[in-house]
Order: sequence, then C-alpha cells, then structure tokens
Amino acid sequence: MRGTTHAATESPGPPFTIEGRDGLARAGTLRLRNGSVQTPCFIPVGTLGTVKSLTPEDLMAVGAQIVLGNAYHLYLRPGMDVMRKVGGLHRFMNWERPILTDSGGFQVFSLARINKVEDDGVVFQSHIDGSTHRLTPELAVDIQTVLGSDIMMALDEVPPADASYEHMSRAVARTANWLDRCRVRHAELTEQAGLLFPILQGGSEPDLRAESIQRTVDLGPWPGIAIGGLSVGESRPIMLEVLDRCLPLLPEDTPRYLMGVGYPDDLVECIQRGVDMFDCVAPTRNGRNGSAFTADGRINIKGARFAADTGPLDPDCACECCRNYSRAYLRHLFVCDELLGLRLLSLHNVAFLLKLTQDARAAILEDRLTEWATDRLARYRADNAA
Repeated sequence: MRGTTHAATESPGPPFTIEGRDGLARAGTLRLRNGSVQTPCFIPVGTLGTVKSLTPEDLMAVGAQIVLGNAYHLYLRPGMDVMRKVGGLHRFMNWERPILTDSGGFQVFSLARINKVEDDGVVFQSHIDGSTHRLTPELAVDIQTVLGSDIMMALDEVPPADASYEHMSRAVARTANWLDRCRVRHAELTEQAGLLFPILQGGSEPDLRAESIQRTVDLGPWPGIAIGGLSVGESRPIMLEVLDRCLPLLPEDTPRYLMGVGYPDDLVECIQRGVDMFDCVAPTRNGRNGSAFTADGRINIKGARFAADTGPLDPDCACECCRNYSRAYLRHLFVCDELLGLRLLSLHNVAFLLKLTQDARAAILEDRLTEWATDRLARYRADNAA
C-alpha cells in the first residue's frame, strides 16, 4: 500500500530552488519530505481527504504533484484519534506524494454557525453536529502534525472582502500574533512537523498588506509564504492590483502561494506576476456542474448544441476524458444525471490546470512566457466561449 511518510530532517526545510525566470515569473523546485514539487504548480483540493470523484490513481495519471487537505474538516471527522491510529493522511487516503493542509481558519470563519474570535483562538460550533470546539494556533499545528502534512498553514483570521478597515487591521494583528505562536509550537515539533507557511492578510488595503508582510518577514525566515484574503469576493482587477503591490515586497528565494485561485485566465495572469503555487475547488466544482475548461474558453457541456457533437471535449487535451469520450456522450451523461459525467469533467478540469501550469513552466524556462501567455489568454477569453 502506498502512502508511507518519511521522517522529517534536522534542517528547517528543503530549499526552494529557482531554476529559471522570465520577467517576474519563476520556475522552481520545492523539495519536501514526500517528494519534490516543480513550480508553477496547481494543487487539487481534497478537503476531506479526497478530491471529489477522483482517485489518487486518477490524480497521478494527470500529473498531480501535491494535493490539499483541510485540518478543520479532518479534525471534526474522522477525528484525530482515527488519524493517529491509521498513521496519518497519506496512508489514510493512499497518497504517496506531498500533501499541503490548510489550518482551517477559512472554514472556521465561513462555515461555523456560531463562532467567537478571541486573541487566544476561536471558539466555534461544528457544522456537523453542533458540538463546541476551541481552535488555537498551537492546536492547528498539532492537528496538521498528526495528519503528516508536508506543508502546514499557520492559523489566520480571514475577514470578508467587505470588512471594515478596523476589522481588517485587527485581523492583520491577530494573524501575526497567531503566526508567532504557530512558529513556537512548530519549533517544538521539528522532528514530526512538515514545513510551516504563514498567510498574509490585509484585504485590498495597501498599508495593511504592507504591515502584514513586514510582520511576517520579521518572524522568518519561512520556507514559503501564502497570500490569503483574496478570491473572497473582490474583483479580478483588485486581486491583481493587490498582487502587484505585495509580490515585490516578498523574499525572493521563497515560493509564493496564492490561496483559493484556480480559473485558467487567473492562473496565467498571476504566474506572469511571480506567483508559484495555487489551489482551488473550481475545477471539480465546475466539472460536477457540467462546466469544462478548454483552450478556447469555458463551455457548458449540457448545451443542446453538443447533442450530436462527436468531437473530444478539448482537442488540445490528452486526458482520459478527451482521449476516449465525445462531447455528445458527455452531454448525455449529464442530461441523464449519470455519475460518470461528474468524474470525467472533474478529471479533465484538473488535468487542464495541471497542464496549464506545466506549460507555463516550460515557457518560463524557454524565455517565451509573454508570447505563450498572450496566446492562451486570447484563446480562452475569445467570444466563442460559451
């Protein structure tokens, strides 16, 4: 059975090596205890220990290097007693490659029916059974250590995009204080814990973003830094504006991880700006609803125009779905509510984003990123997308 994890090394963490640049974009390799990750990369989201409808074998077949799990959900179910007994998340889900786990901060603030944010942590009510729990920075690190995360995220406070300046400011300060506590707890667990990434907050406020970056850098060095608080309702221009301000302030030799962003054109825009890592539920959520990413734009496979279309979903894609099944058959599956349709479109969408980041990496290494990006964006945003 696959999924054996390896002991952590004595060093603070494997280095991130930048192997090529094209403008602000970088191609690198992040070495983790369960394997290396080449960047730019997309991380499929397996919140509950599974990328919805897809097996680990499916993910490996389309080139997934790393997957994401969620500490909040796995802490509530199946729980840490079970995770200890089964030997961690790698063995539990039969995945031998690296795993990144989110601390659960976003879920605490977005899913919990009742929560009370305090300086010590968050008291929240389970969305499963209504039970009450307290999540502290230290517990967030402990949970992710039990899971066996290769990359664990520090606990942060995630305010909504429309939060007041005062709310954003308090979240920046609290996130920095919680990061310091995560750092201390992580140092006590060096032998067991994976790499710890901090998360930046500050919304779209330039001074708060700068404060969050400075406070985070002062507590470092870090093996990577995540940019949080985006893709929470703000427009694309605002997101890109925040990145344009933030990225030049980050350490040059660490990977930049943009959380929750996963539409094809967003990835291209952000890679050009120097982002290295992405995750998002978009490919599988869209796939389950009949929406497919293609080189020529997003299409709704349930449309009547595909009823007798014998062509592949995306002629440029070599995934299992595109190699073997026609648009007509895929539409039939969705019209008939057959589960196979959900799996095939989810698999294709994940494969599409993985290939997109692989192609971006190749373009960076060959000094042709601008040309590649211009072509990809023009095709994807063309008027014939439906």
